[in-house]
Amino acid sequence: MQKFINRIAAGLLALPVVFAAASAQAETVLKLANFVPPTHIVNASVVDPLVAAVKNDTNGDLTIQVYHGGELGAGPTEQYVRVLNGVADIVWGVTGYTSAQFRKTMMLELPGGFPELGKGYEAFWRAFEDHLKPEFPGTKPLAVWTAEPNVFIMRNKEIRKPEDLKGLKIRVSGSVPGEVIEALGATPVQMGAAETYNALQTGLIDGTITGASAINDFKFDEVANVFITGPKLGSVSFFLTMSQAKYDSLTDAQKKAIDDNSGVELSAKGEAGWNALAVKTLDRLRNTPGKTVIDLTAEESKPFDDVTLGLRDRVIAEVGGEAAFKAMQGN
Repeated sequence: MQKFINRIAAGLLALPVVFAAASAQAETVLKLANFVPPTHIVNASVVDPLVAAVKNDTNGDLTIQVYHGGELGAGPTEQYVRVLNGVADIVWGVTGYTSAQFRKTMMLELPGGFPELGKGYEAFWRAFEDHLKPEFPGTKPLAVWTAEPNVFIMRNKEIRKPEDLKGLKIRVSGSVPGEVIEALGATPVQMGAAETYNALQTGLIDGTITGASAINDFKFDEVANVFITGPKLGSVSFFLTMSQAKYDSLTDAQKKAIDDNSGVELSAKGEAGWNALAVKTLDRLRNTPGKTVIDLTAEESKPFDDVTLGLRDRVIAEVGGEAAFKAMQGN
């Protein structure tokens, strides 16, 4: 009898361990590869809302573990590969870093790439299903959005007319802004945002074009002192995408949590976050001694715009993107 009681007691003591193991087995953890620090705007505007909503909607059955600062592998250009080879389940990246893959999606980055009063994310999702889906092989896009309009960020150079760019080296994020800069008479130098600080500091480049939010995120104002707004220089675009195989392996409830908190809604949060930070950053710079913000008027911007808007149709034709661009425009 005593042996029987001992066995029952041992069984009862083991129950918490069994339940804990079962609980751990039931919980699914997705790995999200983030190549920037936790302070970057992508976290507050896109990553954190997704993480919180998915956990809440599944009562913790599905969680997302974020690996910041390249913990799952250094190099932002390899982000898409990481999700395909299973190093990560979800990644975010800059579309232009792998321009050849996103030839049509990158039309979002063109000056006039989407309606003047529209949103980049709206343009993407209008064209995604019928035209852009093949550019995301093996993955399920959770969000695609554009940053605020590009501005000139210069080291000791004031840019007031296209001729001021002659002979200068300007960093760009991808092929589309590269063509914009080349058309304006400067030499484009493609590199990641994280490399731009040192390139500006050492004089390897004279400036960069990107959204004003990047000035804050990458501390460009420590090595640049002139910032020019106004000309239509396009925008930088971004993606957050998930392994299709991993998504397919989830339960129906887990899939619903992903679907309900991604797509247009999550993309809108990304765009809103970038735009708000851009406004805040430029306002701060206008009130910072030693920094010059030049806001060119529509008339002053026209010589730039005549050049950059003229690129649009040529680039669209080069990528065979006429139908996709028409869909982006809502036509």
